Amino acid sequence: MLKTAFTELVGCRAPIQLAGMGGIGTPELAAAVADAGGLGMVSMVLAPADHVASELSRLAAMTAGIVGVNFLMPFLDESVIDVAAQGCRVVELFYGDPVASIVERIHRAGALACWQVGSVGEARAAADVGCDLIVAQGSEAGGHVRGNIALIPLLDAVLAAVDVPVVAAGGITTARAVAAVLAAGASAARVGTRFVACTESDAHPDYKQAILDAGGDATTITETYGVMWPNAPHRVLRSCIDAATALDCELVGETITDGVVTPLPRFIPSPPTSTTTGHIEAMAMYAGQGVGLVSAIEPAGEIVRELVDGAAAILERVPTQS
Repeated sequence: MLKTAFTELVGCRAPIQLAGMGGIGTPELAAAVADAGGLGMVSMVLAPADHVASELSRLAAMTAGIVGVNFLMPFLDESVIDVAAQGCRVVELFYGDPVASIVERIHRAGALACWQVGSVGEARAAADVGCDLIVAQGSEAGGHVRGNIALIPLLDAVLAAVDVPVVAAGGITTARAVAAVLAAGASAARVGTRFVACTESDAHPDYKQAILDAGGDATTITETYGVMWPNAPHRVLRSCIDAATALDCELVGETITDGVVTPLPRFIPSPPTSTTTGHIEAMAMYAGQGVGLVSAIEPAGEIVRELVDGAAAILERVPTQS
């Protein structure tokens, strides 16, 4: 395993963070990543405090590894922060200006505070309010994208601006990409798209297959899937936009969560899960620009080990400056 400032701070063995993926990032997936030595993440957008507590308790029973929880600022009820911070190692916020009172609240409950950013200014603000680590998200990332700068120049600028460990995010799906960002100074790599198509993901089978079938130029940044969250750019497979705009119906299907059937309007941000039915091809299929290098559905633990072992082997071959 590769030892970095991230692994030392967080307490895990591998410099890999699972991206928080609402709907498809199950506790089982987070546990599998944590068991393999990475930081397993679950997304708790719109979840009430009692649900956050029960899910984190269930997750803790699945793994002895390190786990965290991700929240989106536009939908955050701050009452969940205390519960989340008491139940996991890392509490991560995204898509909003860093807030000192939230970071202080996380620290009081005993967790590390992480902020995902899309600009160097936002990174400085996160460090200034006391964040313990920062995720620098390049525009290559799948899902909702905060900034418009590619990962390597953003990472370079953020590393020069802050003194806390920085996690690189955006288009990372292979060991070569992990090695590249570690060599550039990142303390860890954040991976999402590769785990969409893993065994433990709750992504719909058609979504997983679309990831496997996609080429490197198959994604685009859009605001198409903006129902309930307008003016929030996101990267998806271009094919799902084409399918959605070709439909002439307002509902594209329905999904079942905890036994409750929910109709899905066209252009809703929710990705299709294993319980979703309807026009799957027209739903939000988030994917980063590394999607063309995802070629198989594998267990999450094997993915972590392949990324880390492969990156370590590559970095061992890189000549050092005398």
